[in-house]
Amino acid sequence: MAKSNAVWGIDVGQCSLKAIRCALGSDGNHLVADAFDYIEYPKILTQPEADPVVLVREALELFLSRNDLGGDSVAISVPGQSGLARFIKLPPVESKKISAIVSYEAKQQIPFPLEDVIWDFQKMPGGSEEEGFALDTEVGLFAMKRDQVFRAIKPFETAGIELDVIQLSPLALYNSVVFDVLTNLPPPEEYDPANPPESLVLVSIGTDSTDLVVTNGYRVWQRSVPLGGNHFTKQLTKELKVTFAKAEHLKRNAREAKDPRAIFQAMRPIFRDIVTEVQRSIGFFQSIDRDAKISRVLAFGNAMKLPGLQQYLEKNLGFPVTVCDSFTKLQGTSVISSPSFKDNILSFPVCYGLAVQALAKSTIHTNLLPREILTRRMVRQKKPWAVITVALLLVGCLFNYFFHWSAWAKVREDHYKASMSKADSVYQESQRHIGTDTDNANSYEYLKSVGDAVVTTTDGRLIYAELLKAIYAAMPREENLAVGAISKLPLDERPSLYIEAIESEYFPMLVEWWTPDVEKLYLERRPDLQPADGEKNAGPAPAAAATPNPAASPGNPTAPSVYGSGGGETVLPAPEGSGWVIEIHGYHFHNKVGGLQGAQYVYEKFMKNLENGQIELPDGPNGDETIPVSMKELGIRYPVLLRDYSAMLKDSEVDNPEYDPEQSRNSLDPFSQNRNSDLFALDEEEEIPEKIPFDKYVFRIQFCWQGTPLSKRIEMRAKRALEQEKEDDEAAEEEVAHQNGGVGGL
Repeated sequence: MAKSNAVWGIDVGQCSLKAIRCALGSDGNHLVADAFDYIEYPKILTQPEADPVVLVREALELFLSRNDLGGDSVAISVPGQSGLARFIKLPPVESKKISAIVSYEAKQQIPFPLEDVIWDFQKMPGGSEEEGFALDTEVGLFAMKRDQVFRAIKPFETAGIELDVIQLSPLALYNSVVFDVLTNLPPPEEYDPANPPESLVLVSIGTDSTDLVVTNGYRVWQRSVPLGGNHFTKQLTKELKVTFAKAEHLKRNAREAKDPRAIFQAMRPIFRDIVTEVQRSIGFFQSIDRDAKISRVLAFGNAMKLPGLQQYLEKNLGFPVTVCDSFTKLQGTSVISSPSFKDNILSFPVCYGLAVQALAKSTIHTNLLPREILTRRMVRQKKPWAVITVALLLVGCLFNYFFHWSAWAKVREDHYKASMSKADSVYQESQRHIGTDTDNANSYEYLKSVGDAVVTTTDGRLIYAELLKAIYAAMPREENLAVGAISKLPLDERPSLYIEAIESEYFPMLVEWWTPDVEKLYLERRPDLQPADGEKNAGPAPAAAATPNPAASPGNPTAPSVYGSGGGETVLPAPEGSGWVIEIHGYHFHNKVGGLQGAQYVYEKFMKNLENGQIELPDGPNGDETIPVSMKELGIRYPVLLRDYSAMLKDSEVDNPEYDPEQSRNSLDPFSQNRNSDLFALDEEEEIPEKIPFDKYVFRIQFCWQGTPLSKRIEMRAKRALEQEKEDDEAAEEEVAHQNGGVGGL
């Protein structure tokens, strides 16, 4: 059935069913009501002898017998205490990522597994957006347990009523007040959180609970208090010793009773409890929002008809209390002028707010209707169109088959048999030539690879030797120390590094090795390459941020967890193409306090030379003369010092060259000839220890290496020489032109 422009807002309360049918007015700012219904149950749903399922079902049957819902949208409310509402202040975040952040927050805020609840969220009015980032954004998160939602839906499904919106009662009340009362609010973009508009306290006293909502039109806070009109009746039953029905009658007709004073005195504790809860709620709200300024209280619910309740609230709360007994933006004389509507208008704000939301005029438009119901309904609505589409496709296929069959029937295979045979023969010949061509191409590629291998053999065999020579040349050594001679310096003063192993791994793409963590480790030793303050938002993290990984092992130079976490924007060009990652394992004893030690010694005495040094290599294939070749020309780049649990100072011992095992044994033998005859005399000579303790620093270094053969280096030098010659010629021409111009000027 086609949807109409009208909507029904239905509030199934504990005492009665309220419903109102509205459509949008011609001006777009008013609602026009053309029907309503108020059905009071024979008993309150929470009475012990009442059957809520039967009472609600009978009320809905009576409602359907008196009203036609054909084509109308239907919005219903659920009690506020059945749901959960959270309002989350988000940090500055990209607008498109709000949904992802709210999904994460939902897992933290909702105390149930998300698959057991139905939830929705909405960005609240106010806040701003600059360059795609949402600032001062508050998000409302609303949820309800799935079984409670389906329990609320079941009476409507039994009655055959399709629902379009399910909303919490406090939020429906908020929507009605923002639409009907707070009509002079400035636009959301002008909202100032530091100086918000005045706030209203909405108090809706229901049968078993009271909904409290505090709002300034942009922000909303809600709470459900377990006190309502039914508690007045129970108090009268307790104090006056009468039946529940008699007490309900006395409550509704207190002024006509024989002793009104006794009735009010009996209900006074409930008056006091309601005021206490409202005061506590207002106090708590003001403690969490100190900028809020509460101006007045708006009261709803038929319980506000109790004589003296309005004055009692106003006196004890300290704010003006207004009973909302009209809707300024609701039109429709047949409804508004109805005596039944006038008598119960205080119980219709929730229905009014539901109609406002269903007509897309509400501030909060979240919907707790299960998504599977919407999907099922959408499939059912589209099913006729799907059937029609399939039928049309079948008809089209039938016509297509008929035309193809007709064309095929006109063709006789024997007429084209000779041509088909000839075509097959040509095809086979073509495939033979293609196969021959492929074999020739493969042979050519093989011969070319063999030729390239023969040509590059001379260069290729030298590359690794040049790498080892470069590593050796970069290591520190003692000046004027002859080859093979032993240094006379103490072990911890010798400028020596001890290499234990050299590992390597080939990378088809070196950028896989050049991660932000590796770049950060490289930049820690190169402050000259780091950007100036303010040059970029994020840079390499400090050295302390690095997290060692004991799982990293030698021979796996690409383990990502070896390096520190984090990393900023790239400030260096990543290595391009393929190449090798070389990893050097070693240690040194140069760790005296007051001098270069530990990682600093490795960097100053080895890594700097490895990056910026040079070695002497032959200048051509004949090797007649040598020329200086830089490490970068050899393809060595980006040396980094790795950090893990093994890269640290360790206590170690070194064999003492002056230790004599024989002398040590004699010193321990009291009957040795070398021993002093006096067995009880002390040995005046100091005993020479077998081991000498030293601080040992263990390190691992990685760098990328894209070996450059000698032939390629010669080619690159020739190219640079041509470029330099060209620049010199251009400079000379400019100088001559300048001189000629100067002479002409004279």
